[in-house]
Amino acid sequence: MDRLVLSIFVLVVFFGCKQNPKSTVAYLAEDGIDWKPVQDYYLGHIVTAHSLLDTLDSLPMTGDRTQEVFTEIRREFKQAEPYASYLNPEVGHRANGPALPIVTDDTQRVLLPIGLQKLEESIYDGEETEERYREEISIMKGLLKNLMNGVKNRDVTPQRFFIATHQQLMRIISLSISGFDTPVSLLGLQETVVSLESLKETYELSVQQLILKNDPKLNANFLENIKKAQDFISGNLDFNSFDRFTFIRDYMNPITRNWVGIRETADIWEPVNNKPFNFDAPTFFEDNSFNIAFFTPPINRNPTDKRIALGKKLFFDPNLSENGKMACVSCHNPGKAWADGLVVNYDKDGNPLERNTPTLINSAFQKSFFWDGRSPNLLDQITSVFTNDKEFDSSVHQFSTEILTDTTYISLFKQAYGGISGRNTEIIRAISSYISTLNGFNSKFDRNIRGEEDTFTEEEKLGFNLYMGKALCATCHFIPLTNGTVPPFFNDHEKEVIGVPETAANQKLDDDLGFYWRHEQKLEVHRGMFKTPTVRNAELTAPYMHNGVYRTLEEVMDFYNKGGGGGMGFDLEYQTLPFDELNLTVKEQKAIIAFMKTLSDTNMPYDEVYTESENTL
Repeated sequence: MDRLVLSIFVLVVFFGCKQNPKSTVAYLAEDGIDWKPVQDYYLGHIVTAHSLLDTLDSLPMTGDRTQEVFTEIRREFKQAEPYASYLNPEVGHRANGPALPIVTDDTQRVLLPIGLQKLEESIYDGEETEERYREEISIMKGLLKNLMNGVKNRDVTPQRFFIATHQQLMRIISLSISGFDTPVSLLGLQETVVSLESLKETYELSVQQLILKNDPKLNANFLENIKKAQDFISGNLDFNSFDRFTFIRDYMNPITRNWVGIRETADIWEPVNNKPFNFDAPTFFEDNSFNIAFFTPPINRNPTDKRIALGKKLFFDPNLSENGKMACVSCHNPGKAWADGLVVNYDKDGNPLERNTPTLINSAFQKSFFWDGRSPNLLDQITSVFTNDKEFDSSVHQFSTEILTDTTYISLFKQAYGGISGRNTEIIRAISSYISTLNGFNSKFDRNIRGEEDTFTEEEKLGFNLYMGKALCATCHFIPLTNGTVPPFFNDHEKEVIGVPETAANQKLDDDLGFYWRHEQKLEVHRGMFKTPTVRNAELTAPYMHNGVYRTLEEVMDFYNKGGGGGMGFDLEYQTLPFDELNLTVKEQKAIIAFMKTLSDTNMPYDEVYTESENTL
């Protein structure tokens, strides 16, 4: 209550007589809801967070009181985060993103870490200089002032409110309960209670009256489910032992189902197709929870069945390559979970390629391709295979006429594109369309987390809870996709420096520089940096890492448990993993592997086309 009074008082002083009531009148006329109280709610909390930074700046860098004020700043920020970060995703991510160096896109300057997570490190570890710590607070004030201005000047609308709330529900599941938000203080569970309270209060300030009128049972169920979720968390705030599996399945999923029902019942929403979510999916774990169009370049969205069928046939055809011996399936074998089971595959001349082949399953849900992340989308990735003189060695600008020895292509191209182009562009688009259908979200894990079946063993459940907690897996391999595409905006893809060794003996650092090569100005922060792959189907896609160094998941777990390359003694100033050992027991490591095996789902038809093309492998 005291915080609310303070928020309102600061809001009145800050907002003063600059309010513009015109938009509020417009909203009332359109949907009968006064959205201004919701906007005031978000603004009041972001203003209070900003004000508390002054209090923080007056205190020593470490100490109980400093931690108390910092905790309060985070609480206030979390209550404003849905709308503030929705309006300005980049600044929102800077304000509450990982405490890692930032490389500017334009000048390639390396900036020191900033934001709440960096402040958390300074306050709890006390290893920062006093001068830099005060500078961190000053920068944080600027970030919050930027977010504050956005909340102040941009009215809440139904569209913004529902999208912002959906994003915050994703944050709870993927970031808050995994410790991503608060890796040092581990306040994420407490902050989840705060985020749920923010959801409840903004709902009551806005659409509740519509729901009470049209479906009072939905209203009661929603409020009851929020309270149950809050009570479940409050019953066990220990980060390592918290049961995240049960929390998501039995408490968060009912809330997301309610929220979809509330949006539909309110009937004040216009469907959108420019966000990563399918807003009609009842949970984040359905086979259609994500909007494939969002992840697809505009030129290739909404492909027809004919284009997909053409792409499927082309995928298995070695005539696309210059020497007629290499097809997409040469490296991405359906029988090997669309990988190849090799340390590295072979180029068109039979020589070893440089890196391990990743699976294509769910690859469409990425914002970065190749191990070094050099391609921003699937079209560019396929184009690079065509132009690589070690792979297809085919010109993108000249059509691969060799494929027309199979006359069925003439009909397929006509049906898909109205005729045969003089370039390979449409071939690449068709293959991309086909690969985008190779998606698997119906694993044992998915069916269990959705509550469709109850077949998870205690070991698998323990493994998931470790993956999401103590083992820190989910702070890079984000649930539910388990890849590095960063929720809730899914615009960026995590790239990490983890110190992969040259051999499984773990004696020497691998010499592959990864992302380091991409820019003319070489930056040490990029040395040995690679894209975070998906963990889904890991059981079936050995060997592992960019160089295929580890043949078993047990070896992979041992590597991470030791603290990556840095933990094994390699000189890695910019390693993004914690250097400390995870201290996972043998039982715990086995449990995580058992969980990872529940993520297997390769139930994608490829029928006789693969059989006909097996001799190309």
